[in-house]
Amino acid sequence: MVKDFFIHASKIEYLASIFFFFAIVHTFFAYRFEILARKVKNSSLLSIFLHLLSEVELVFGLWSFIFLVFYFLFEGPLATASYLKSLNFREPIFVFVIMCMSATRPIIAMARGLIVFISNFLPFSSQISFYAATLVIGPLLGSFITEPAAMTVTALILLEEFFQSDVSINFKYATLALLFVNVSIGGSLTHFAAPPVLMVASKWSLTTPFMFFHFGVKAIFAIVVSTTVNTFIFKEEINKLDFKKSLVAYFNLKRFWKKGIHLAFLFLVVYFSHHIAIIFFLFIAFLGFIEMTKKYQEPLKIKESFLVAIFLAGLICLGQIQAWWLVLILNRLSDIHLYLGATTLTAFTDNAALTYLGSLVNLSENSRYALLAGALAGGGLTVIANAPNPAGLNILRESFGEVGIHPVKLFKWALIPTIISLICFWTIPHLS
Repeated sequence: MVKDFFIHASKIEYLASIFFFFAIVHTFFAYRFEILARKVKNSSLLSIFLHLLSEVELVFGLWSFIFLVFYFLFEGPLATASYLKSLNFREPIFVFVIMCMSATRPIIAMARGLIVFISNFLPFSSQISFYAATLVIGPLLGSFITEPAAMTVTALILLEEFFQSDVSINFKYATLALLFVNVSIGGSLTHFAAPPVLMVASKWSLTTPFMFFHFGVKAIFAIVVSTTVNTFIFKEEINKLDFKKSLVAYFNLKRFWKKGIHLAFLFLVVYFSHHIAIIFFLFIAFLGFIEMTKKYQEPLKIKESFLVAIFLAGLICLGQIQAWWLVLILNRLSDIHLYLGATTLTAFTDNAALTYLGSLVNLSENSRYALLAGALAGGGLTVIANAPNPAGLNILRESFGEVGIHPVKLFKWALIPTIISLICFWTIPHLS
């Protein structure tokens, strides 16, 4: 059966899988291209090319472009155009817009104010309380303002308050890995915020009450436990930090009109997330508002948002055609093996793509839970595991030095919170 399945795979499917494999390997060795780039003349063409190869966000865009060139040569222009039309690029467009809007100073200030306000009620030092609240409340906001927005806001707070201080590289890797895992599971309190949930919500009839009682409560517990473990490991280092700003919660009314308008735009984009035309209109209106009030604004993170969008678009272009082998694997696994297998596969492919492929298979209710829970739990293992991860990587990468973020070290530090998430999702009973 397996042999026949592979025989009937088309040459385009084989080709897509080969380039998909190359892209994954490339992401793990991207940092080495940066090292090579610094050994050659900075102004040379070779140096520029190596710098481009070291940009993790460009990896899948590059390999998807090469794949499309071969697609064009083998199948012709009409088939290539037809394939591109069959792809849904809503998520890259949505992430681009939501990242531009959520990375603005008013949104970050409001999120920081909420985190500081909650941290004041924790019975620990101000540094410990703020660190813990940031990595708990920030990711959980993803269930309401979407995961890309929560990732952007939380990563920017970490950059300003923690990563620009004199902290160890282990602290940075542990915090980044925890952020990725917490954001991946933190969006599971609702049915519309986490990409892997959104991909199957309609077909599997998932609702917000269902998600909260079957996934959300467990996610909250896992986030709190993982953050507590991380905080305990680095408590001495955290307590030595001096924050740029006083840890006093502030909800002042200064230029409240600007914060209110930014928040309104963010809410509308989230509300109309399924309608690309409306999102485009709202983004144009947002750019107009920024231009008219530019003396009160900071530059938008257009470049950073664009790189993340390119990453996701390339992942969609190469990822969707991997169904020919992924579906075979999903069909042959028991619930527990599907649970662990989904977590493992998520490290090598986007968890939203994985759950989407699972929706093409006639799975039992228990198998659906195993697949979705495993995909959520494994969303922090690698940069490509969850759609919002590239946004956090792009924001925090420079604080790791000239070489950037080593994927293997990130994977190792992500194992602890991933295992905690796996245990919580599998052992804690549903509340309804």
